[in-house]
Amino acid sequence: MQLLQFKALADSTRLRLLHLLSSHEFSVNELVRILTMGQSRISRHLKILTEAGLLRYRRDGLWIFYSVPSEGTEHDFLSAIAPYIQSTDEMKRDEKEALAVLEERYERSREFFDSIAENWDDVNQEILGDFNLPEAICQEMPPKCATAADLGCGTGTVLAMMAGLCEQSIGIDNSHRMLEICSRRFKTADTGKKQVSLRIGDLSHLPVRDQELDFACINLVLHHISDPEAVLHEIRRALKSGGTLVLSDFLQHSDETMRIRYGDLRLGFSPEELETWLARAGFRIEKKQAHPVHRDLTLLLISATACSKPSKHPPGTRNSHGKRTGFTPPV
Repeated sequence: MQLLQFKALADSTRLRLLHLLSSHEFSVNELVRILTMGQSRISRHLKILTEAGLLRYRRDGLWIFYSVPSEGTEHDFLSAIAPYIQSTDEMKRDEKEALAVLEERYERSREFFDSIAENWDDVNQEILGDFNLPEAICQEMPPKCATAADLGCGTGTVLAMMAGLCEQSIGIDNSHRMLEICSRRFKTADTGKKQVSLRIGDLSHLPVRDQELDFACINLVLHHISDPEAVLHEIRRALKSGGTLVLSDFLQHSDETMRIRYGDLRLGFSPEELETWLARAGFRIEKKQAHPVHRDLTLLLISATACSKPSKHPPGTRNSHGKRTGFTPPV
């Protein structure tokens, strides 16, 4: 097997692809743009690397995303040879183009939510129907909760109910427009004079202190995020040991219209990948509930306890420099 892997590495384009995909997950079209090569050429190199076990791919509706293995013998192999492969000028240029692609992803998402903020509650209702998500979330809150946060709080439908059940509640979102509407809601909401703090911020860099939170929820947000596992690690940083996280998101589906209508980046998740990410981030799952909603979708609700510290640079997540661990040639 190692002979096949070394043969796969004997090409500068394939080394460039591995370098890119060790940092982030990209689709074929994104790789075509970053490397400024034809799709057939990129696809041929991706096939060689995948057959050698040096890449993994994830099918998401009509899209296919590639990344390096996050664990296993192939991951160990790439980590072992990384010090012997020097970064090139082409690789450095690729990094700049990749960052531009990721920034565009982020900006498209932010602009989408700014544009739809006024109608967001109605849009959510189209999917959730009669399912009362705020009530389901609040039922999982601990009886004595000092500080709770709704991560990706949107217009504040969940946060408004949470606010009366804890001493301090925090709503975090990256959309200024969403937070404006959320603020408007709290001008008229009765929270029993409990403190509510609304904060603009990226969920991969939460504007909260280490272990500040007793409870956190993230609802219908992960499928909009490029690196969901990194966000779960950041949530673990913000939660006290023994604190509770409630995560709700769609199970994997194939409704491509969700990308256009709701700005989705991913078409849901499998329970297995969510469970794996949560475990690696330092959570123990306490409860899982599946709720059918509209559009033939299923909402998965997971309640988990922050039980251990995650590894410093876990497989498949970014280190302090924003790079995934694994195959990253030295400069």
